Amino acid sequence: MKSILIVDDEVDIATSIQYYLKQEGYATLLAHDGLEAMQIIENQHPDLIILDVMMPGIDGYEVCRRVRSNDKRTPIVMLTARTSEVDTVVGLELGANDYVAKPVRLRELVARVKVHLRDATEQKTPSRVIKYGDLQIDLDSRLVKVRGEVVELTFKEFELLATMARQPNRVFTRDQLFSQVWGSNFLGESRTVDVHIRYLREKLEEDPSRPKHILTVRGVGYRFVWE
Repeated sequence: MKSILIVDDEVDIATSIQYYLKQEGYATLLAHDGLEAMQIIENQHPDLIILDVMMPGIDGYEVCRRVRSNDKRTPIVMLTARTSEVDTVVGLELGANDYVAKPVRLRELVARVKVHLRDATEQKTPSRVIKYGDLQIDLDSRLVKVRGEVVELTFKEFELLATMARQPNRVFTRDQLFSQVWGSNFLGESRTVDVHIRYLREKLEEDPSRPKHILTVRGVGYRFVWE
């Protein structure tokens, strides 16, 4: 049974989330501040963390930073009443996988939890061939096929696609993608990512003007979805 840690100083919100997750068959752990959360994480190693941003003492950003200093894999879903682009980007840059705005839509949150747990399970047994429906990405041969047809990608286009495809449904900021694909020493800017995303859409999407797979998260970056 997968275990989920819910960290929120608002008891009513935490218990409501707990109820919905238990209905879906998950084991749940509760913490109402950052210190308590860190103790549970270190001792019980939950499979996923739902983490409120604004808490007294150690806030959600700091908890996320501490977790990611040792653990790169456990999914973290941030809850935030802050809706500005800057606040969202901060959480993602610290290593959060996703964010959900308050007031929380519980069914949507549960759906996202399921997706991230599924993706985390798949990543524990990495394959050199990534498959999603009619898309196939061979990491060794650097060959991409859609519906059995080979799609020719440049080196950077392939790296960009592979980076997102390894963690589907994760929201990547432009800076994260730029750093991972081009490297911190590359002389350029994160808007280079936008250009290459456009190229990928032209090659992979049936209608590049209305993409279904390489999605823009307004004010933040991009999310890869292929179902």
